Amino acid sequence: MKLASMNGVLFGYSDTPCLEDVNVSIESGEFIAITGPNGASKTTMLKLLLGSLKPWQGKVEWTGAATGGGKPRIGYVPQQVAAFNSGFPSKVLEFVRSGRYASGSWFRRLTKQDHELTELALRQVGMWELRHRRIGELSGGQKQRICIARALAGQPDVLVLDEPATGMDADSRAGFYRLMDHCVKEQGMTVLMVTHDLEEVRPYLNRMIQLERKEHGGWKCCTTTSCSGHFVPVS
Repeated sequence: MKLASMNGVLFGYSDTPCLEDVNVSIESGEFIAITGPNGASKTTMLKLLLGSLKPWQGKVEWTGAATGGGKPRIGYVPQQVAAFNSGFPSKVLEFVRSGRYASGSWFRRLTKQDHELTELALRQVGMWELRHRRIGELSGGQKQRICIARALAGQPDVLVLDEPATGMDADSRAGFYRLMDHCVKEQGMTVLMVTHDLEEVRPYLNRMIQLERKEHGGWKCCTTTSCSGHFVPVS
């Protein structure tokens, strides 16, 4: 089922476009990587898709629905979101638990299910044992993992990630990509991720969306490549 689409999208930050000819569809239950060289407006493409930027021309539409109806819930982890300074007062458990408020009012009482889903999310990213640590005391990779856990705690239908493995070591990245694969295949989640670690994540992808430079210097989207059947997932 088509979940979202960008049709004929043109956008720039000044008089010069930075994205042109953006035509892409996102299907429900896909694991998709957005890739391209540094400066290729990959983050800009995500922001257009999420509605935080408006295209100069063309249309961005969300046409799919969540399981059971209604608009899909979107979890978003932006680039460098884990840059908390050492004095950040919140503890890991409090921070990840706040992701449950995306499912309702900020003033509601948290339920048993809220606490269970918070624990599950922290265990999924390997951070449950550090739940009482202050965020400012964590390493960069650990901060990134709790930001991902907070998004997962909200039980999103769509998880949008901008360079999510930044600061993670090789083992943590491998575990993270396996987790995303599980979320897609077992939970029906849609994962859209900007990444430079293409070779590591490639075995798990359904598709890649590649931004390419146009002859006159702008960026166009997109070359889409089906990955299924070409790569064998690592066991």
